[in-house]
Amino acid sequence: MKLTLTQRLSLVFSALLLACCGASAWLQIRSSDLHEKEVVQSLSRGLADHIAHGTTLMDANGLRPDAVRQLFGQLMMVNPSVEVYLLDNQGRIKGDDAPAGHVKRTQVDLAPIRQFIAGDALPILGDDPRSLDGKKVFSAAQLQLNGQQPSGYIYVVLLGEAHDALAARVAASSVLRTTLWSMALVALLGLLAGLMAFGLITRPLRRLTEAMRRFDADGEPDTQPSVPRSAPPGQRDEIAVLEATFAQMAKRIGDQWRALTRQDQQRRELIANISHDLRTPLTSLHGYLETLSLKADTLSETERKRYLAIALAQSVKVGRLAQALFELARLEHGNVQPALEQFSLVDLVQDVFQKFELPAEARRIRLRAGIPPRLPNVCADLGMIERVLTNLLDNAIRHTPGDGQINVDLTHKDGKVSVEVSDTGPGIPAEQREGLFERPFISGGTHRGGGLGLLIVQRMLQLHHSQIRLVEGAGPGTTFCFDLPAIEKPIASGIPL
Repeated sequence: MKLTLTQRLSLVFSALLLACCGASAWLQIRSSDLHEKEVVQSLSRGLADHIAHGTTLMDANGLRPDAVRQLFGQLMMVNPSVEVYLLDNQGRIKGDDAPAGHVKRTQVDLAPIRQFIAGDALPILGDDPRSLDGKKVFSAAQLQLNGQQPSGYIYVVLLGEAHDALAARVAASSVLRTTLWSMALVALLGLLAGLMAFGLITRPLRRLTEAMRRFDADGEPDTQPSVPRSAPPGQRDEIAVLEATFAQMAKRIGDQWRALTRQDQQRRELIANISHDLRTPLTSLHGYLETLSLKADTLSETERKRYLAIALAQSVKVGRLAQALFELARLEHGNVQPALEQFSLVDLVQDVFQKFELPAEARRIRLRAGIPPRLPNVCADLGMIERVLTNLLDNAIRHTPGDGQINVDLTHKDGKVSVEVSDTGPGIPAEQREGLFERPFISGGTHRGGGLGLLIVQRMLQLHHSQIRLVEGAGPGTTFCFDLPAIEKPIASGIPL
């Protein structure tokens, strides 16, 4: 049988409540019984002593049967609940006024009698002569012959057979039934209150369980969990904290799953787009090589050189694209870690400018470096930062019209060196700025995302715990900026370029 947590808690609570009620009733009855015996024994403590000293039950000839019967009959007439017995020094019963066949013992244990005579704490229970194993409260006193020689004991059972019969009839009376029904009503009310309390306590847990059941295999909840996204400050309710934690976990898993789905979709689109980008130069390369092969004898030297130049240019384009894809794959799969070292950004910018000097002159583009005095070194991977600057300047030269200008400005602030690359080109349209540093893809017939060069720049800077940023409203053209940690050891200013 499968039970919910609330049902199991309710069953356990019900069993404990019933057990506690039963134990409480037993303890109450037991306590009341002991209290009654203690009161009766305390009130009748001197009864046996009074009998022993106020009545002559023995003479020099021994026991006086007529005096014993007369005394016992009088006592039991006055108080039917008492039973009087005459014992010898060994505890054997020598006289009584019990009906024939009612006395079940021939001897009474003297140890409780001696405790009673010695004044020990009450109640003290002694043997019941009318029962084989019963114990009753009693009063006892020692008999002395001629006031000197011990000759036996007066043993008075204070709650005898008559009392037991009356107690049995009262136990079946309406008073006891009313008492028991009252206890049952109290137990029922306690049970109902406990079940309601358990229901209220476990309600958040049931809500959380239902939310977890609704959680899809794809990591998306069918409905928004009706629990807070975060636990209130100082919250000590463990279930409330668990609810908030689950809501945060569900949101995080959903975000991660959506990110993975988006990345997978972008990967598929990237493959499709790269295939498209590769197909055009490969087709062109194949066409010119095929023309050279089929018309080698009819082409002039000038045409042959032009075709070869075009084929070579397409081959270079394919090679660059393949190299960019290979480098991006290594960066995204964690196979590359930066080798940090100290170097001068001034020298690096100068080297990169020299690399692009001829392409810039061919397009009549001016290269300018803004370098403040005493610029500190930076700590980074020299090769990666060179590739970052190379990609940014290559993009700037390709998108800057003739007679334009490309600026690289270095600034030092708050323990970082900021690198800003700007050009005077047409800039990036507003609709293409979103997702500029993500994988390129085509959505609705429109090209989205930046190029592979910008994506490689972003991944390399992320390995340096930095980010490439597009500076909005920095003037005409496009401006990119990133930061590198500075080594607070100034160096001489570089040569302006």
